[in-house]
Amino acid sequence: MPKKLLSKSKYLNGLQCLKYLWLMYNSPESIPEFDASTQRIFDQGHQVGELAKKLFPGGIDILAEDFSGNLRSTKQLLAKRKPLFEPGFYQDNIFSRLDILNPVGENEWDIIEVKSSTSVKDVNLHDVSFQRLCCQKAGLNINRCFLAVVNNQYIKHGEINPAEYFAMHDITDDVNKVAEGMEERIQEMFAAIASPTCPEIRIGEYCNSPYDCPVTMCREHLPEGNIFDLYRGGKKCYQMYYDGILKVGDIPDDYKLGQSQQIQKACEITGIPHIEKEAIREFLSEIISPVYYLDFETISPVIPLFDGTRPYQRIPFQYSLHKVDKKGTAHYSFLAEGKEDPRPALLTQLKEEIGTRGSILTYNQSFEQGVLREMAEDFPDCAEWVEKTIGRMIDLLKPFRDFSYYHPDQHGSASIKKVLPAITGKGYDDLAINNGDAASGAYLAITYGEANEEERLQVRQDLIKYCGLDTEGMIWIVEELKQVSL
Repeated sequence: MPKKLLSKSKYLNGLQCLKYLWLMYNSPESIPEFDASTQRIFDQGHQVGELAKKLFPGGIDILAEDFSGNLRSTKQLLAKRKPLFEPGFYQDNIFSRLDILNPVGENEWDIIEVKSSTSVKDVNLHDVSFQRLCCQKAGLNINRCFLAVVNNQYIKHGEINPAEYFAMHDITDDVNKVAEGMEERIQEMFAAIASPTCPEIRIGEYCNSPYDCPVTMCREHLPEGNIFDLYRGGKKCYQMYYDGILKVGDIPDDYKLGQSQQIQKACEITGIPHIEKEAIREFLSEIISPVYYLDFETISPVIPLFDGTRPYQRIPFQYSLHKVDKKGTAHYSFLAEGKEDPRPALLTQLKEEIGTRGSILTYNQSFEQGVLREMAEDFPDCAEWVEKTIGRMIDLLKPFRDFSYYHPDQHGSASIKKVLPAITGKGYDDLAINNGDAASGAYLAITYGEANEEERLQVRQDLIKYCGLDTEGMIWIVEELKQVSL
């Protein structure tokens, strides 16, 4: 029986987990489709890859969709000694398509791998080592290997300058190191793929390194309240799992746990929330009326959209603001229109609506504070106002991060996505947009994509509902804290 083709991506999957690799070939239906968030990462990488081609004027694009056609075109175009984009090489049942193959000297080539990350990672070295092996098996002389990553200090001024946007790293020496034993690893993978039975590999840290494994079947046996819910459990969770401990409530009394972990264990056993009334009352006493509840939604485009901004810089496009005082509750919101930089209009409106006195509650205030300070850097006229605004902030995360309040339904998380439904019974599940990443993707799609007017209006409504729940939910949480602290 002939060996199945091993591609670069599947080689990397096999390095992470042979069970995952086996499933990809022998039980692909057990692997979920990529979610929207993962697809956006792929799309982002494609945008960066297209930009990198401008580093090599005169380069030749080779169609990647047609496997056989790509191989034929690659073989023919090598003789032209020009930069090749997406050339493919297949030999001895291994296959790789390269981002850029650049001719150097008389008969050598450089490999340039393009990534949308901002630094060199170990997985990149294995990626390029596999590419190089495919090229060498096809008879090419490879000179050097490079990784082109995003320079996160690049600031856009007019059209993107690829030479400044990318940081080029010579990774040849590191590739040489990880290439040792590669042929043996490949043969091991072929043997695993051909095996009639799936490899028995238990849950481990490799499940999330270098990427989150999409396979869910490995954890289906875990009960609710399982050991991997342990707050800041880290490696400790895996060791307990290997010791046969499946539930947080079953952790032996002589097992060393931190104070927060001990609280979580007790709540798992009793099913009763942990409430430190005095600490909660002290937290609530810091809140000064009128009270504002603020939440930002941001985009972080890998290729800057606006002059003066950097790759991955957080650009707020929306906020929700609830105000509570003796008159009652009022809601204000901002959602950018058009393709221009949303920050000037957002700042103008927020200054008017958030007032100059009273507490501003956020959930995980480092995010809102960071967004405000980044805007102050780009708009110095508002720097003084930003610092005064930040000085009014109170972090609603605090009593949950400190475990002054902990509900067993939080399952070890202090995120508002867990806290809100745990203590109020209300949550995000029924919303069309129910997390920040989805909000960012939806906004980009309707603003810079090809959405029609009906889609655009619907998404805008969904965005307002989602962001509004973040701040209204904070009001409900504060009210619950007031009740439980009596």
